[in-house]
Amino acid sequence: MPIYHRLGEIPRKRHSIFRQKDGSLYPEQLVGNKGFTGISSLLYHVHQPTRILTVSHFAEVKVEEEARTAVQHRHFRSHRLAPGGSAILDRVPMLFNNDVTSYFVQPDKEDDFFYRNSQGDELIYVSEGEGHLETQFGKLPFVPGDYLVIPRGVLHRYRYTGEKAVKFLILEAPGCYATPKRYRNAHGQLTEDSPFSERDLKLPRDLETHDEKGEFRILVKQRDALTEMTLDHHPLDVVGWDGYFYPWGISIHDFEPRVGRFHLPPPIHQQFECDGFVVCSFCPRPYDFDPTAIPAPYNHSNVMSDEVLYYASDEFMSRKGIEYGSLTLHPDGIPHGPHPGRMEDSIGVKGTDELAVMFDTFRPLKVAKNVLDIEDREYYRSWIE
Repeated sequence: MPIYHRLGEIPRKRHSIFRQKDGSLYPEQLVGNKGFTGISSLLYHVHQPTRILTVSHFAEVKVEEEARTAVQHRHFRSHRLAPGGSAILDRVPMLFNNDVTSYFVQPDKEDDFFYRNSQGDELIYVSEGEGHLETQFGKLPFVPGDYLVIPRGVLHRYRYTGEKAVKFLILEAPGCYATPKRYRNAHGQLTEDSPFSERDLKLPRDLETHDEKGEFRILVKQRDALTEMTLDHHPLDVVGWDGYFYPWGISIHDFEPRVGRFHLPPPIHQQFECDGFVVCSFCPRPYDFDPTAIPAPYNHSNVMSDEVLYYASDEFMSRKGIEYGSLTLHPDGIPHGPHPGRMEDSIGVKGTDELAVMFDTFRPLKVAKNVLDIEDREYYRSWIE
């Protein structure tokens, strides 16, 4: 994943003559991962993409860890963070390790620069807001509930529509996001028992080619810092491209949940895999259908795994005391499970309207200093009646 896609005008053969109206060649650019052996796309520009006027250090973006504390269950109320600012510059780091860093941001303005993350892939969960991602590959529209997968190196910026607030949960990873291998056959096609299909994918569209000279700012993230570059032309000057490497999306509402006669464990909800962690979607669904079933999950210990849940609605069948926008951390070393009374209350209930994003890491997570002011410090005691 993703699948082959193309937009705009391209020549019949790769690396062949493709001329502009003035007789000059359209400069090619291969964009891909893992050198020349991973997935890639071939782009055709009006101008050389290497025409850089200035380069300078812009800012450090290293995440700072809280002071050493005890291992315990944690609860952070992300929607109580101060809203405003840029989707790029005002991200608030929350939890992190070497495999993933989670951020939350509530931007209220559009950036006048373009952004390229060369440090990691990004998975954006759109909790609120509408608009589109503006990229060299075309526009990628988004609405609430969408996941946006932005591979590293993809130049982009956000454009918003409507009056509603914008809220993003962001998972940045040095690895590559993919659909779980067990959902795909040997040819890469999603199988019939996958909880979503290629029809559900949102691909770039409406490629716009800008042939403009001037000074255009780009911020590039690499080595825990932002570098500012100035191009002498508009960076969205692509006339056509094709390949497998591009930003794409899928809605959490297009994930088809699986239901069993008795309770099924969290891997049944998996939507993405990445190096060192997985991402799951908890969606509205009927409950287990055996008359003796207990729909609420059983107590479990996350041996060799930390579990994080972002509550995309204010309902979650096994929890109490959480709210829309809550983010909980259940670390390795401590069992967790339904809050008191939730197992009994779930018996006989026909279904749930819960909506949540979960990411489970295989290495311990650290807590960023930035979110200590929004922590529910008594959360670890919430299992005591």
